[in-house]
Amino acid sequence: MADPKGFLTTPRETPTRRPVDIRLQDWREVYEDFEAGRLQKQAGRCMDCGIPFCHQGCPLGNLIPEWNDLVWRDDWREAIERLHATNNFPEFTGRLCPAPCEASCVLGINQDPVTIKQVEVEIVDRAWDEGWIAPQIAERLSGKTVGVVGSGPAGLAVAQQLTRAGHTVVVYERADRIGGLLRYGIPEFKMEKRHLELRLLQMEEEGTRFRAGVNVGVDITAEQLRKRHDAIVLAGGSTIPRDLDVPGRELTGIYPAMDYLPLANRVQQGDLEAPPISAEGKDVIILGGGDTGADCLGTALRQGAKSVTQLEILQRPPEQRNERMPWPTYPMIYRISSAHEEGGERVYAVSTQRFDGDESGNVSALVIAEVDEKFNPIEGTERVLPAQLVLLAMGFLGPEQGPLVKDLEVEIDGRGNVARSAEWMTNLDGVFVCGDMGRGQSLIVWAIAEGRSCASAVDRFLLGDSQLPAPVQPTDRPIA
Repeated sequence: MADPKGFLTTPRETPTRRPVDIRLQDWREVYEDFEAGRLQKQAGRCMDCGIPFCHQGCPLGNLIPEWNDLVWRDDWREAIERLHATNNFPEFTGRLCPAPCEASCVLGINQDPVTIKQVEVEIVDRAWDEGWIAPQIAERLSGKTVGVVGSGPAGLAVAQQLTRAGHTVVVYERADRIGGLLRYGIPEFKMEKRHLELRLLQMEEEGTRFRAGVNVGVDITAEQLRKRHDAIVLAGGSTIPRDLDVPGRELTGIYPAMDYLPLANRVQQGDLEAPPISAEGKDVIILGGGDTGADCLGTALRQGAKSVTQLEILQRPPEQRNERMPWPTYPMIYRISSAHEEGGERVYAVSTQRFDGDESGNVSALVIAEVDEKFNPIEGTERVLPAQLVLLAMGFLGPEQGPLVKDLEVEIDGRGNVARSAEWMTNLDGVFVCGDMGRGQSLIVWAIAEGRSCASAVDRFLLGDSQLPAPVQPTDRPIA
């Protein structure tokens, strides 16, 4: 293990966030640098448990005690090797994952858990700075080609794994840049896009081919795609937003979160001088209390919103675990993200009854009511909130069933996702699916894990066998 007394002598510590009044003036990541010696002490808190339940919490099966020990011993180069053994993109998960591994940390039974996520991101950032991360080029090519549709974390993971296995991989992305939600869904203050660019450059040098601005099913037909490639992987994500069917929904000024967030990112990319949808000077209402809602909150505050209120239909979660969420399950507790720390109001146990508008057809307010535990409105609790911009951040219903899905004629399961077998294959021979498109809306760590496992299945389909790891299995019912 690392420091045998570390968990007894060292309290949990995480990096300091930059002052709110300063970070709201820019779009840079919110955390200050964390000195290496302090991080090593945090890694030293790891007890190297006989049964490390952090593995149970991580879909990737990250070798957490191993790289904690290596960091504590100042062997950073070997630490990145152990980290990359299970995770293609630790710079993404170290910034964006909600860290179910920490919820499963044995130390967390009666103390604060190890700062696993912070150790992870510090390892990979140092590795990039030191030049330790180099392209891993296949020794020989298989002569097989794979088309990957979608360039989010699942698509990138499957592409990198198959490229390294010697296949010629082409990643198709309908947006003008590669990255999926990593590019246009995640605000810059959560992950600066330079981290994405570094990894894409490595993948290009390894041989992965990227085709941005190609809408598969429109620019390339399903038939053409199948003729070009020996295998296809559908990794387009779960992109249909959950809407709200209440009076006044047709008013101008009410948008799904993913109509709003990409525009702010495009300003940071230099595409736009100002976002067409802006919170500047407006009362903003965000419907949905999850991560996407928090992303909208931080974005609206940086755009100069007059006020921001985030509404959630669920009751406010408890501050700590209770009997309904025992260790090592992931606890649904009250959390304060960096965006929540910056401002705005959070209101729980309410639902929207209707939207009101002005004479021009623009939203001007919404009427909410408190709800009981069964989400029924409580009579006499209605109140009006001013709103000139309303953002719907209530999750996603599934993948778009557009020309590609229809032309391929892949089967859809009862939840609206693309159905798949235990080998990640759809009802079509040689057509696979992974990530949110087959699983439904989920975490980035699940997307990467599914991409790695799907790559193993594709490799086996093409060559009859595979040495690629497969950390997870499909969770949905296999196709009959």
